Amino acid sequence: MLEESNLGGIFVTLNDGTLGEPYRILAVDCEGALRRRLLDMGLTPKTIISIRKVAPMGDPLELTVRGYQLTLRKEDAARIKVEPVKGHSPGQDQQQDGPGRHGHRHGKEGRIHGLRVDR
Repeated sequence: MLEESNLGGIFVTLNDGTLGEPYRILAVDCEGALRRRLLDMGLTPKTIISIRKVAPMGDPLELTVRGYQLTLRKEDAARIKVEPVKGHSPGQDQQQDGPGRHGHRHGKEGRIHGLRVDR
């Protein structure tokens, strides 16, 4: 369901989004532990996100956010207000730098945080 945001744009909740279309997160509309969990997973305002897949029964949704795939229940996705993004190409939302981008903590020569790892 399309609604008008306070900024004059159109927004939907993520659970009503279209498969493959890019969206910008406007707000995470919940409190407490659920809000912290969603924010910790990278679902923060201004982040570009898209629905990658939908399970056969419609729940859960597989999302692409910050260059990784995230599975989210439709009930939780209903708490995320998003707006369609025009002129956005795939890959622009990926984080381009920073340690641990892919979850790897191995450095040169198999070292982890300065410790030697036997191979």
